[in-house]
Amino acid sequence: MFPMFGIMPSKEVASAYFKDFHLLLIGVICLATSIEKWNLHKRIALRMVMMVGVNPAWLSLGFMSSTAFLSMWLSNTSTAAMVMPIVEAVAQQVISAEAEVEATQMTYFSGSTNQALEIDGITFALATNSGTNSGNKYRTKKDHMMCKLMCLCIAYSSTIGGLTTITGTSTNLIFAEHFNMRYPDCRCINFGSWFIMSFPAAIIILLLSWIWLQWFFLGFNFKEMFQCGKPLTAKQKACAAFIKQEYQKLGPIRYQEIVTLVLFIVMALLWFSRDPGFVSGWSALFSEYPGFATDSTVALLIGLLFFLIPAKRLTKTTPTGETVAFDYSPLITWKEFQSFMPWDIAILVGGGFALADGCEESGLSKWIGNKLSPLGSLPVWLIILISSLLVTSLTEVASNPATITLLLPILSPLAEAIHVNPLYILLPSTLCTSFAFLLPVANPPNAIVFSYGHLKVMDMVKAGLGVNIVGVAVVMLGMFTWIVPMFDLHTYPSWAPPISNETTP
Repeated sequence: MFPMFGIMPSKEVASAYFKDFHLLLIGVICLATSIEKWNLHKRIALRMVMMVGVNPAWLSLGFMSSTAFLSMWLSNTSTAAMVMPIVEAVAQQVISAEAEVEATQMTYFSGSTNQALEIDGITFALATNSGTNSGNKYRTKKDHMMCKLMCLCIAYSSTIGGLTTITGTSTNLIFAEHFNMRYPDCRCINFGSWFIMSFPAAIIILLLSWIWLQWFFLGFNFKEMFQCGKPLTAKQKACAAFIKQEYQKLGPIRYQEIVTLVLFIVMALLWFSRDPGFVSGWSALFSEYPGFATDSTVALLIGLLFFLIPAKRLTKTTPTGETVAFDYSPLITWKEFQSFMPWDIAILVGGGFALADGCEESGLSKWIGNKLSPLGSLPVWLIILISSLLVTSLTEVASNPATITLLLPILSPLAEAIHVNPLYILLPSTLCTSFAFLLPVANPPNAIVFSYGHLKVMDMVKAGLGVNIVGVAVVMLGMFTWIVPMFDLHTYPSWAPPISNETTP
């Protein structure tokens, strides 16, 4: 519609649909495809759970930590979809193991036998999905509460983990691209600076959410949680046995997993060291071309390697009976990559960039900024709180990418009009866009865990409200503590547009 109404020529509109963001997304999806194809995600999740133990509280924290870590590098949706089947199996194992233990105790006195599993000299029944638990899904209310707790732990931690890296969720990527386009002289938003800014907030939100969910569904018994040396119950042993069994099924770590892990680590290190801020990064080697090498350069370079590095050799037997190699299969194929690539997000984000360009070209952004300038009479903390709550409310009923795409062209001129560092308003608003915790339809991870049938809508609303409040409070805390000195938020920066007298409050 822009070319038809004379707002922008078609060539400029079309160029908005494929930018630096899209190449970064392609590189990240190459990594995600390989991680999922070779089951590296499952090994990471199970290994982390084995480390934290099988107490329900520690188990839920283990799953939250591993899910959040995976979500830093994979999409929130695929992380929830990958981890949830493991969590469901573990939860069902815990429920049915308790029933089998009780059945074993009953049959012990009657003299009958029961199939059992011996671990560390203690015998207890093996649980099966079609066993005692087939008549009723939950034996007790506590079992039902535990299933709800596990589901929401996965949904919320997959979202919280995505906050920590620019590539962790599409909203962060959209913000980075919009910000770097609007303020090209800033060069302060990169992988390293974003991680340093958001990682403390994500850790605090994750721990507080864990405490809140644990208390909300099961109660928080500190004495039971921190009672070291207490022998495991039969139920906990069954759960530990299942997790160990699932891990052993993966076998020893394979060549393909090692290569994927090495490329994953190299990509992360190159992102961090490109332009850390406090020291010169490797981008300084190309000082003649400032701004040419970006995070998408790294992502695309490593992403291409997944198509080139062989996963296995293809052999054939000659008529003489000799086995010879004639080709190789790469770590991922183009067809596999295409099945993972979220083209819908790529087009949606492209439309958002075109919309932002149109707002700027037509003068709409400046007009909105002028109309919002009376907000300059309010304290900065109140402006940030209002914008954060507005974004958090809107993202419950609209998709996160759509919310951030709609609001960035409005919030940027608002910050300029009230003579406030744009990062002061844009950063908390971007982080709060991810806080879609209330409804099953608010974001895909919520919908995935809701589909398992353990939760009701009101469960998510009540639990999610607490996590929403925690999230907004921690972001506000961060904006006025460790984030201020990082970006010198108290001063209006030289890289932002100068303010004319008529727009100064």
